[in-house]
Amino acid sequence: MLTTLLGAIRACVRWASLALLALLIVTPLAQILVRGVFNSPMASAEELARYFLICLTFLASSYVTLEGGQIRMEEFQAALPARFRWYLQMTIELAGVAMFGVIFAAAAITVGDNLDNQTPTLEMPFWLFMAPLLLGSLLLMIETAMQFLHTLQRRRPEEKHTVLT
Repeated sequence: MLTTLLGAIRACVRWASLALLALLIVTPLAQILVRGVFNSPMASAEELARYFLICLTFLASSYVTLEGGQIRMEEFQAALPARFRWYLQMTIELAGVAMFGVIFAAAAITVGDNLDNQTPTLEMPFWLFMAPLLLGSLLLMIETAMQFLHTLQRRRPEEKHTVLT
């Protein structure tokens, strides 16, 4: 049940990330076309593109973590004894869960304190502006906790292999 739910969430994150990437590309392109063809700039196009970049960064980070794309210092870890590497990996993952939990709590408190505010340029509700940080930190906390549980259940360190493409 839990793995099915996580799989569905991961698929949604993947598709939302692709949609945000497309919006991030289309928004400046539309700005250039409207300015070039109609000689009139789109209002707040730069801010909207920046918002899409923020959304993409925070939402896709959990998928990057799932796929092992975060910086891990694999060469350093490979030089360590297996038992110590296992403890190090679990410590790093627990620290990640704690850090993302603190970020999530701080974002939730900030959103709760500013429900009636809006951003000055785009005039969007503040909760909507902060939603990528809130959701992204929650997803990162979950993915990092899942990695910790996986490492704990294996009772040995993950083998790290750097692949350059």
